[in-house]
Amino acid sequence: MAEEGGKKLSVMVIVGLIVVGLILAGGISYFIATKVISSRGDAGKGGREPGVFMKLGDPKDGLIVNIGGVSSGRYLKIAVVLELKPDKKGMAIGGKAGSPEEIKALDATVQVLRSQKVEDFEPLRQERLKDLIKAEVNKVLGEDRVYEVYITNFVLQ
Repeated sequence: MAEEGGKKLSVMVIVGLIVVGLILAGGISYFIATKVISSRGDAGKGGREPGVFMKLGDPKDGLIVNIGGVSSGRYLKIAVVLELKPDKKGMAIGGKAGSPEEIKALDATVQVLRSQKVEDFEPLRQERLKDLIKAEVNKVLGEDRVYEVYITNFVLQ
């Protein structure tokens, strides 16, 4: 009878150690998984604050620009949205004409679009066009003001 009690005790100790080991392994796995996910989330955002969106041109139609020179007869209808770094004092409201920032960004964007050749508007070159717009607007507004350029509508005629 004493042997059965000793065997039961040793089996209970083994089962108890297995349960404690499983709980410990689960806790460590949870801790590691949450650290990995949170570090991926921070790296994906780049650690920047949320941007302010500014649509350039007419709210309904966007921009309509003559491209390829005066004699080309080609027109581009494009809707461009800029994601800007939020200003500490907030963006100034300039009435119907828009804020000074919006006017400067619009002017730089139109200059970039009008300086391009018709071949530069191919779908494979869209990222290059976005980079050009971003660089020119950053020159006008200040370095690193533009987080991203979005083209939401694009018609070439």
